[in-house]
Amino acid sequence: MDHKKIILLTVAIGTVLMSWAIQRNIGIFQGHGDIGAVKHKGSLQFNPTDSSYTISASGTNMWSNNDQLHYVWKKMSGDVALAADIEWLGKGVDPHRKACLIIRQSLDPGSAYADVAVHGDGMTAIQYRETDGDITRELKSNIKSPQRIRIDKVGDYLYMSLAKVGGELIASGGAIKVPFKAPFYVGLGVCSHNNEVVETAKFTKVVLENLEAKPDSLKKLESTLEIIPIATWDRQIILHSKNRLEAPNWTMDGKKLLYNSTGQLYQIPVEGGNPELIPTDFAKKINNDHGISPDGKMLVISDGTEIGRSLIYTLPIEGGVPKKITPTGPSYWHGWSPDGSTLAYCAERNGNYDIYTIPVNGGEETRLTTAEGNDDGPDYSPDGKYIYFNSSRSGTMQLWRMKTNGSDQEQLTTDKYHDWFPHPSPDGKWLVYISFEPDIPADLHPPNKDVMLRLMDLETKEIRTIAKLFGGQGTINVPSWSPDSSRLAFVSYRLK
Repeated sequence: MDHKKIILLTVAIGTVLMSWAIQRNIGIFQGHGDIGAVKHKGSLQFNPTDSSYTISASGTNMWSNNDQLHYVWKKMSGDVALAADIEWLGKGVDPHRKACLIIRQSLDPGSAYADVAVHGDGMTAIQYRETDGDITRELKSNIKSPQRIRIDKVGDYLYMSLAKVGGELIASGGAIKVPFKAPFYVGLGVCSHNNEVVETAKFTKVVLENLEAKPDSLKKLESTLEIIPIATWDRQIILHSKNRLEAPNWTMDGKKLLYNSTGQLYQIPVEGGNPELIPTDFAKKINNDHGISPDGKMLVISDGTEIGRSLIYTLPIEGGVPKKITPTGPSYWHGWSPDGSTLAYCAERNGNYDIYTIPVNGGEETRLTTAEGNDDGPDYSPDGKYIYFNSSRSGTMQLWRMKTNGSDQEQLTTDKYHDWFPHPSPDGKWLVYISFEPDIPADLHPPNKDVMLRLMDLETKEIRTIAKLFGGQGTINVPSWSPDSSRLAFVSYRLK
């Protein structure tokens, strides 16, 4: 071998050894560096003895449309999961400093991303930017200061699991949707939330893995009761359950949420806590069409115990023996007139679903819609002049409005989606509803589908998507506005 070839071979071997050394010095990851305009250069110390990663960083924030952090990463594709124990080192300066498990589309400061972030004050959330340059939003957990955290990317959905000190990882509930394109970056990050200082976090027991697909037949359902403010769209987890939760209502004092599960009715404080069963005597097949009277003193339920088909009943707000209002079924309640005198509902009569009203104390029902196609989801405007509803009479399920006597029926939406369950806000400014994808049959609102919560400005008719989630039946069937019109309650789902 000549001298020139020996030199080239030596350089090649040196390059491989150097590459191996760099890889060895950052463990399972491929690279690291600062993202964004950090004032102080960040650093990584990998300890091969315990496979720990100690990351120091400055940075103003990871929020809005721009991030500053130090990031340790590996390029990956497919479904992945990353888990680690997190420990802050030092007292810290800013309570909003963040130690994160992060998935990013790129290393640009404005990249689309999703992370599970543990803040210095213990607040923990999935934070995300759906597309490059968009603003950041979050899904806040009801668990603070976890010791171990995990982020799962399954399809386009990102999930969070948390473990208290000495405990096992449990799903926090909820999910956000970010459509990452392969390859993407997966790794660990730290931001001091104060560009003048450097904060340090230690990540231990780090596990990074690709996930194998699991057949839906082997998966079990999980439910998450959530709240979303319409001003920020930053979601808050209230309750996560392995039971099916459905259709939250907000009490008139703004302090509790009602929902149905396993055929019964429950209430829970809006801050979270332990659910409380509302006694409903014989009614043990309550479905997701229930609500609260305008004065807050009565409940209305739709229940199938008595004849095997859903009938409408009223009972005191604290629970009691239900009083039957509709003798004929199936009947599904959806709206209570603002003056408290009338109930609006969807009912199947002679093979067709239409909108009906009936006096709150019972009596003759009045049919308001007669068009071909199914009509469903009636809810009163707060001034009592209109009933909003959804109808498939046009060939797709769209939103409509009519006078309370059934006259002047007008179509409000004309898009490609199937729009269901319109609920006007108590201040009359907004209309929230759920939209199914075009491939779902128009007359169905099935569970376990990709759906959107959408918000219409009733003055300008502008429509915005405020949440993308896995849901459908049970997500937002009934009125779920807070009394001050600032927040909405809904249920999202997961097959795990």
